[in-house]
Amino acid sequence: MSFNGTEGSFVTLREASSWTANYRATIASGDIIAHFFGTDKIKAILDQSDCVGIRIYYGIDENGKKNLILVGAKANEDDMTSGLILERSQLCPPKCSSSNDLNS
Repeated sequence: MSFNGTEGSFVTLREASSWTANYRATIASGDIIAHFFGTDKIKAILDQSDCVGIRIYYGIDENGKKNLILVGAKANEDDMTSGLILERSQLCPPKCSSSNDLNS
């Protein structure tokens, strides 16, 4: 099987807020609940030749902080490890949205 660029599904706010609430119930106060990446960086990954989407890996940095690693993926399902790899997101907390169904 191969990727075609249409993978993934949109969910309702109700589903998403339930899932984020489930996650927040498992962590300590002040732990990371979200990551933010700017459009320029995401577009740069997607604009690479042969890129049909982004794969996101979970990681823990040298200080024990949770992080996400974004890498382009090809139609043959291979990661584009010789291309751009994105991390160093803006963390929430401290850089969180105002209170909404996904974060409170």
